[in-house]
Amino acid sequence: MRRTLIVLLSTTMLTGCVVWKSDYDKLKAQNDQLQQQLYAEQVRNKRLISAIRYTVNSDLLFASGSWDLNPRGAQIMGSFAQRLAPTQENKILVAGYTDNAPIGARLRAEGVTSNEELSQRRAGAVMQYLISQGVHQDMIAARGFGEQNPIAPNDTAQGRAQNRRVELSLVPSTAQ
Repeated sequence: MRRTLIVLLSTTMLTGCVVWKSDYDKLKAQNDQLQQQLYAEQVRNKRLISAIRYTVNSDLLFASGSWDLNPRGAQIMGSFAQRLAPTQENKILVAGYTDNAPIGARLRAEGVTSNEELSQRRAGAVMQYLISQGVHQDMIAARGFGEQNPIAPNDTAQGRAQNRRVELSLVPSTAQ
């Protein structure tokens, strides 16, 4: 009798452990799945923040060979700042781009020796204007990329015009 009781108790205890382990495994699998979903959501959110981009053709913002905002450019950027500044939560990167046309004599005389430098001055001008319109200066940066990352072929006037642009992108607070 005593032996039967010991066998019965040990069987019951072992069965209890198996049930508990299966519950544990089930909960662990659910936890792992939730962790993967959370990670995927964080990655997706990072991609979404980086993917929000506002592109303006430089010909609308600047006169040819200039980095001073024209009145139309000030209006475009002012409208953007008016909507963004009151609720700004993310950093903004102002990226300037040019076509691959060489820098002309007039720009060289003003000290601009490369497309990268011209694009940096244009991005900087847009950034300063946005700050003057209420965008937080600690939440914005400017960078010129010159003729890097063309969005159209540079072998036609239309393609070159598309490549001359300023892009404003929302970036995660830890980037830049």
